[in-house]
Amino acid sequence: MKGSDSHGDSRGIVLLPSYNSGPLLARTVGAVAAVWPDILVVIDGSTDASADAVRSLAAGQPGLRIMELPVNSGKGGAVLLGLRQILADGFTHALVMDADGQHPAASVPEFFKLSAAHPGAMILGVPVFGADAPPERVRGRKVGNWFANFETLGGGIQDSLFGFRLYPAEVSLSIMESIRTARRFDFDTELAVRLFWKGVRPINRPVPVTYPPREGGGVTHFNYLRDNLLLAGTHLRLCLGLLPRLWRVWTLSRKWKNIPDVRSC
Repeated sequence: MKGSDSHGDSRGIVLLPSYNSGPLLARTVGAVAAVWPDILVVIDGSTDASADAVRSLAAGQPGLRIMELPVNSGKGGAVLLGLRQILADGFTHALVMDADGQHPAASVPEFFKLSAAHPGAMILGVPVFGADAPPERVRGRKVGNWFANFETLGGGIQDSLFGFRLYPAEVSLSIMESIRTARRFDFDTELAVRLFWKGVRPINRPVPVTYPPREGGGVTHFNYLRDNLLLAGTHLRLCLGLLPRLWRVWTLSRKWKNIPDVRSC
């Protein structure tokens, strides 16, 4: 297995924010550790025992790091603190994925290989839904995707919500520290759009997504009313933010569209 230090100046780490993920956290960490050596698990104020098993795994995995937050900060808040830590540790790129078993560890090496070839880009997962996908999840994201497409003037963010993404860490942290939003479920949408505005190229890759049943430990902390209102406010803010950037965003959109799609690493 090739580690992150095999990519020259590009060093990648998997960043796993986790809040009360139950037994699926240890399974996810174990699956990732089998394909990639460097992992940072951010325990985001969890009140279950999910961190205990990860601490046991860390004893045999020198590349597995654990950061434990005393109170819940939200997904974006946990990623922000994780980005600060990995940059201090010398990593340049972070692959953020869910800790609840929805995202496949098998896709991790492909994303890092693609990032090593295109270190200035963000590698965005595009969900491939199976029969277990809740219909409201599949239908509901179409609205968000339309707005993200508008906010980038068709710039190529194919899915605005999917959480399996590889980010250049330094510019991502700079953006996160410059705003007070993108701390919860608005994180994935806002960071991708603002990275695009900064000139970071989006490269999309299909990724299968599964929804573990509750009897198998599946959990979700998404509240349809609260978090959809949060996302509505996010898109309103981004639409307003687009206005003074129209020419730049239009130029970037045309630029990326004129570059052939990346077919292989």
